[in-house]
Amino acid sequence: MLTMVKFHLELACVVLLATLLTGCLEKKQMAPDDGEAVVPVNKSTFKNHDDEAKVIANPESIPVLVNKENILPESYQPNDLVEPDISFIFSEKSEKRKMRAEAATAIEKLFAAAHADGIALLGVSAYRSRAAQEILFHYYVSQDGYETAQTYSALPGTSEHETGLAIDVTGADGKCAAEDCFSGSPEARWLEDHAAEYGFIIRYPRGKEAITGYQYEPWHLRYVGKKIAADIATRGMTLEEYFKAIPVSK
Repeated sequence: MLTMVKFHLELACVVLLATLLTGCLEKKQMAPDDGEAVVPVNKSTFKNHDDEAKVIANPESIPVLVNKENILPESYQPNDLVEPDISFIFSEKSEKRKMRAEAATAIEKLFAAAHADGIALLGVSAYRSRAAQEILFHYYVSQDGYETAQTYSALPGTSEHETGLAIDVTGADGKCAAEDCFSGSPEARWLEDHAAEYGFIIRYPRGKEAITGYQYEPWHLRYVGKKIAADIATRGMTLEEYFKAIPVSK
């Protein structure tokens, strides 16, 4: 679901809804310049996913399954968000720097281990509020239409970023932030080999699009804890397969 163009979209969201709507970075598209308002499309464009999806009963669970079939409660917001001590591609203060405490500690260890192996990583976007996700998804629908947008961007309430357990990362030069060119990079290969050691999985792996409902995203890390991450990595599964959940085809 150009790096600088996407970064401008994040800044536009900040201007539009101040600190409430920070963290809007997910997929390549032409976006408004810094300071230009993002005009949402009419909500009738959305399918009534709230009626079709199952509302998650335990959103605080670390390995919680959030996808197009499993939606977070409308009022849910993590209550233990903190800022991990890692570098991001941006310098301003923002909620998109935050993660849940356990995941924040784990990402610090992952970044440190990568650095020790000569791999420099930067955070791109971590926590995202439901309101921010709604603005972002509206924008992509206005650009590509609903059917295409939902292959790379999540409907509000169904984004892992809303859990505080997910983070998009990139290399130190920031050139391939949330872009297809990150695939095959030394950073992506390191994450593929080592992310599970720190409790993270590549949430949307290549070749599993019919199961996860999203395109391959080697930059999207999801914290699930070391035991589950190791099991998923060893068996080459997705989180849906781990929980024996119904595949999400689109």
